[in-house]
Amino acid sequence: MAAASDQSLLEAVLDSWDRSNTILVNLLRAIPPERLETKAIEGGPSVAGLFAHIHYVRLVFVSEDAPEFARELPPQEWAAERDPGRTATLLNESASAVRDAVRGRVEAGREMNLHYDHPILLLQHMIWHEGYHHGQIKLALKLAGHPIDNQTAGPITWRVWMQKNPKASELKTAKPPEKSAS
Repeated sequence: MAAASDQSLLEAVLDSWDRSNTILVNLLRAIPPERLETKAIEGGPSVAGLFAHIHYVRLVFVSEDAPEFARELPPQEWAAERDPGRTATLLNESASAVRDAVRGRVEAGREMNLHYDHPILLLQHMIWHEGYHHGQIKLALKLAGHPIDNQTAGPITWRVWMQKNPKASELKTAKPPEKSAS
């Protein structure tokens, strides 16, 4: 078992992962369902496809690097789920798999099987990867004339990151938007 200070550091890192997933699910829920098929460019992935890709990538890396924590892989990487509630559930499940894999490997003092010198690097990779796609999603919506304004984005993203000592109940995800008239 990790020493007390190491355990505290692990908890802080896992908290950052939980916050990152909360932000991703908040973004999903801030997007009207009819906008999930939006693409930045013709032939590019849809917003829904990007969320599916994130879920898939999480599970692939867990299966390759810590297979004892693996979950069933979706049959296709870019298969866009049309139901935002289902997508949120999938993202929460794959976030849990990543969290469990990192915690399990750190606490066991085991490295990852294929990638990364340390299990925490998996989390760092996922946060970077998902931040990249978060930006792509927001850009696609903006290019299509449906930007997420700062008044909406701030509380569901930056406030989640910067809130000091949040209780789990305060890291709730945003409510789904009202159906737009357009």
